[in-house]
Amino acid sequence: MPNTSISLPDESIEDKILLIRGHRVILDQDLARLYGVATRTLNQAVKRNLERFPEDFMFQLTKAETEEWQRLQPSRSQIVILNKSRGTNIKYQPYAFTEHGILMLSSVLKSPSAVHVNIQIMRTFVRLRQILASNEKLIERLDALEENYDARFKIVFSAIRQLMNPSGIDRKPIGFRPRVKK
Repeated sequence: MPNTSISLPDESIEDKILLIRGHRVILDQDLARLYGVATRTLNQAVKRNLERFPEDFMFQLTKAETEEWQRLQPSRSQIVILNKSRGTNIKYQPYAFTEHGILMLSSVLKSPSAVHVNIQIMRTFVRLRQILASNEKLIERLDALEENYDARFKIVFSAIRQLMNPSGIDRKPIGFRPRVKK
């Protein structure tokens, strides 16, 4: 098999990962763009193989979740006028695919480009998981350091707090004040 790798910047994939219902997901229309197919085509392929996509692999957003997602989209207008171009208005609630659902998509979408895009998406999920794990370790270490050195730097911490809250200092008012005649 020739190595026809499609290269997507990791940022373009990371921007599409959302946190919905406590799961990191990518919506069907974003996946369709990444794979280079129409959203309808992607959803049809999924519906033909619905037994491969249980609820923890894929779920449909509720109307409230869809409205919230649309409200947060920077490219969407606040005006409630339907676009005349076809396919730009959401008629159905989108489907959200978890990491496992995206992995299952590689068996449903059989094109070589879909496989390469899927590999990149999986690598992005793994990298994000590693970043989150390293951040948790860093937070734990900072907490431990703060506990150990809190007593030693108590004076420093109190001085910093005083600098941050300079109340009770008497100062002359700044500016010109006309003299009042007696």
